[in-house]
Amino acid sequence: QVQLVESGGGLVQAGGSLRLSCTASGSIFSVNAMAWYRRAPGKQHELVATITSGGSTNYVDSVQGRFVISRDNAKNTLYLQMNSLKPEDTAVYYCNVIQFVPSVVALGSWGQGTQVTVSS
Repeated sequence: QVQLVESGGGLVQAGGSLRLSCTASGSIFSVNAMAWYRRAPGKQHELVATITSGGSTNYVDSVQGRFVISRDNAKNTLYLQMNSLKPEDTAVYYCNVIQFVPSVVALGSWGQGTQVTVSS
């Protein structure tokens, strides 16, 4: 069972930037697709961005052009660079191992997440 620990969240003004990190335990990180999700208060988890083991990426329309997902397999770490942040990006952000079956399915347990708050 892979364990995931998210970090890097915080309070930022609209237009600002944050870089989230997700450190995974275990040797399966490099062979699995990964994703960032977010959960706003009162809402379900929303898929934000995905990255395959080969580095192919995909984004939800609302963050396309502003967020960049990347991974460092040597460090078992997933990143999310968030630029031009908007108040509607406010949420707890989570990472997870995923499969495309063909829609994206999160495979792991949800960790603590990291809170991102964007003030207007």
